[in-house]
Amino acid sequence: MIKNITNVRGIECWGAHTGVKSLRRDLALIYSTVPASAAGVFTRNQVVAEPVKVSKRNIKSSKGIAQAIIVNAGNANACTGEQGRLAAEAMAATTAEALKLKNEYVLVASTGIIGEPFPTDDVLAGIKEVVPKLSNKSSAGSFAANAILTTDTFAKEGFLEFELDDCEVNMGGIAKGSGMIHPNMGTMLAFIATDAAIIPDLLQNALQEIVDRTFNMITVDGDTSTNDTVLVLANGKAKNSLIKDKKDPNFTIFKQKLEELMEHLAKLIVSDGEGASKFITYKVMHANNEQHARTIARAISSSSLVKTAMYGRDPNWGRIVSAAGNAGVPFDYTQIKLSIGTEEKVVAVLDNGHPLEYDKRQMKKMLREPHLVIELDLKQGEKTATAWGTDLTTDYVLFNSVYTT
Repeated sequence: MIKNITNVRGIECWGAHTGVKSLRRDLALIYSTVPASAAGVFTRNQVVAEPVKVSKRNIKSSKGIAQAIIVNAGNANACTGEQGRLAAEAMAATTAEALKLKNEYVLVASTGIIGEPFPTDDVLAGIKEVVPKLSNKSSAGSFAANAILTTDTFAKEGFLEFELDDCEVNMGGIAKGSGMIHPNMGTMLAFIATDAAIIPDLLQNALQEIVDRTFNMITVDGDTSTNDTVLVLANGKAKNSLIKDKKDPNFTIFKQKLEELMEHLAKLIVSDGEGASKFITYKVMHANNEQHARTIARAISSSSLVKTAMYGRDPNWGRIVSAAGNAGVPFDYTQIKLSIGTEEKVVAVLDNGHPLEYDKRQMKKMLREPHLVIELDLKQGEKTATAWGTDLTTDYVLFNSVYTT
């Protein structure tokens, strides 16, 4: 069987059906048998879901230590007032009691419809049912991955192995997301566990840095969720020397592997975008700094006009340069080069501010492919950024026009 999050030493999982969602598992629990370093990055939406508040508070009060992540699907527990606040706190308390943990060692996440009363009794009963079933079998990890889905069409899992100090380290993760995807941290959820030994402050540092290059570079519809959450647990069971200094070579290796896994999960989310028919990679090259490159790539990938052009196989490259120009980043239009195409071949359509001749019939044929590439070369510096997104289809509009009905 393919390895997943439960192949991380000391990690047990389960996913159960509580009835909040009619046809799917809707409650997941990820548990570390020993206290773990914990890090979290959360939505920057001004409207913040109740579980996000609980998780942020618990990570702070525990000084970056946690052992459990409890997640429900089907109800976002956002804009639910006092009832929702008490429900999120009860999820943490019930999980802690069942596992005999401190309350602050439990992190909470929710996903689903915003503004609906939270089904507290069903979820709490589900927690009591899930805890005795915790398992380190691969099937249990897959159950958890399926239990966090909403409009997703498939579970999103990842796993990798690497070495630190001649010790084998495992890292696994699960994620969900299909619509309301435009993270700014940071509905999108991702949970990662590793048996590497690393102090909480460095784990948080690594997570924050890598989120900006992975989850914060994807978009489906331009809407940042009230619930966006990425959580990482590192329980140290690999027995590598504790990583406690940014200058430690093992910290560099750890960050590289964490970025590899997070990019994998981020791309899976894009590939499952609601109604999407194309996966689009946006590369901005030779910028003065990485932040400028990211900002421009994000602006292009978020443009509804660019997305609809890609859906219609329309090589209307003016929309792309217009989106880049609206990003708020200075660049010299008379120097840039723009190319459009597929993973195998891109065709230049603009260079040094002048449109180029190209075979439009051939270009439209290329744009039929499910994986497209847009490259913008600013010819200014040495920094590059990559973003990932989808087209915008009539299926997306139809699906979201009747989402709650």
